[in-house]
Amino acid sequence: MHRWMVTVFFLLLALQGCFRSKTTPSLSLSESQALQENAASNLNTPVEITNSLGIRLRLIPPGEFTMGSPNSERGRRAVERQHRVRITTPFYMATTEVTQAQWLELMDDNPSFIEGDDHPVETIPWSEAVEFCRRLSEKEGKRYRLPTEAEWEYACRAGTIGPFSVGDTISSDDANFDGRETYGHGKVGVFRDETTTVASFAPNAWGLFDMHGNVWEWCADWYGEYGADGTSDPQGPSAGTTRVVRGGCWVNAPAVCRSANRGDTKPESWNFHFGMRVVRERG
Repeated sequence: MHRWMVTVFFLLLALQGCFRSKTTPSLSLSESQALQENAASNLNTPVEITNSLGIRLRLIPPGEFTMGSPNSERGRRAVERQHRVRITTPFYMATTEVTQAQWLELMDDNPSFIEGDDHPVETIPWSEAVEFCRRLSEKEGKRYRLPTEAEWEYACRAGTIGPFSVGDTISSDDANFDGRETYGHGKVGVFRDETTTVASFAPNAWGLFDMHGNVWEWCADWYGEYGADGTSDPQGPSAGTTRVVRGGCWVNAPAVCRSANRGDTKPESWNFHFGMRVVRERG
């Protein structure tokens, strides 16, 4: 997008009241969806696209949000310091985690512990997730990559500011995690003891499934302290020892699956908790 278009877009968002203070309530479902649809209309691009592997991707509009969690949030950790972040460039994010069938279209074997064509691929290290993106980029002629940590949280929230994109609590009717443990006033649910097929639960306002639970999702960033307040398109530290993973997984308690929760692990790690979701840059 040209610089002047970005400037105009942000001015329009500001006039619409989309640059919100930390105390402003979450956007409603209809408001979040309208933001996405208006961005698609302004950019003359579809809200949803599908590539040759059958990966569906949804447009994530540019905007500003509060990354991290307030001190009052149950399960919060000190590394979740709240700060304002701008996402200046729209991008497409896959509606689901990469499935095993999609993985096998490009890669040499299926490493997954819990097998199923429509289950998320897992047991993959960070380098193989990056290699999948490289091969997909080559096949499609478009740039695919892992999301940055900021892009991931922004897309997960989809205009919400609470612990989860579904509200102040979550149940195993909403996502795949250890539902025997509750969060706040949430109800006791089930522990499925395995991954579920992708898109088994309702999506968030921007059409993304399984952002909470199922498998941890690799991000592009090295793990480290957050940057300054008001940064644009943060990329994380320039070096580190562990990579960011987000979203929690099927063995975790609900607090681990919060929108703001930050996981990290060595990039060579490859157990059945770790999967991936792709981003495709526009253009």
